[in-house]
Amino acid sequence: MKNNHTWVICAYGESEFLEACILSLKAQTVKSKIICYSSTPLESIKLLCQKYDLPFYTKEGGGIGKDWNNALSFVDTQFATIAHQDDYYEPTYLEAILQKMEHSKDVLIAYTDYFEEKNGLKIPANKNLKIKTLMLKTLRIIPTSHFWRNRVLAFGNPISCPAVTYNLENLHGFRFDEEMRVSLDWYAWYKISEYKGRFVYISEKLMCHRIHEDSETTKTISDNTRTKEDLFMYQLFWPKWIANAINKAYMKSQDSNSN
Repeated sequence: MKNNHTWVICAYGESEFLEACILSLKAQTVKSKIICYSSTPLESIKLLCQKYDLPFYTKEGGGIGKDWNNALSFVDTQFATIAHQDDYYEPTYLEAILQKMEHSKDVLIAYTDYFEEKNGLKIPANKNLKIKTLMLKTLRIIPTSHFWRNRVLAFGNPISCPAVTYNLENLHGFRFDEEMRVSLDWYAWYKISEYKGRFVYISEKLMCHRIHEDSETTKTISDNTRTKEDLFMYQLFWPKWIANAINKAYMKSQDSNSN
């Protein structure tokens, strides 16, 4: 298991949570390669990489999508997980993921459920998270069906990007969109769904998404980027009038970040 997976930490700017993210990867029950990429090669990031003996890579950035594409360009293993610097993983995340991915050769992506944390406290599952969990379970019903995946994705994005591990051997030519700021992961699942293969869901909540004032999620809610990009996504699946109605309903789900 340890030779076919890479954690690639995508670090950006100063983050008080980066070291905790690294420690959560070091604490995995199954060990694998850990590297760090940043388009902002600050001394603080380099020092942490030196402290934990992590290879450090840098390229010119230009947005989240470009950073994620750059990060994956340094991966030379079959499986890869893009670890976001603000988030952390439960110790059995990788073990659970690889058990599923190595069992079926046609896996495109595998992902776990997740929980959220704010101000150091775990947030009880709100209505939005419960809906997303239901959508994840629904996706699992026909995991190899492009049609079924798109029917579920048409109602929103239940898959948390840092909870995803990619089977790069089955995703030849895939790249993240480099113009979007927030819905690029949802668009990525839409594009990956076009590939022949399966989505694999693990129901345990094995990844934590931290919500804080400086997070990209909070910033994009504040300037309405998420609303605009989500509307674009809904219009890929629905007539405009239906897309508008769904988008208005989902705008309320942003309260967990903005409050």
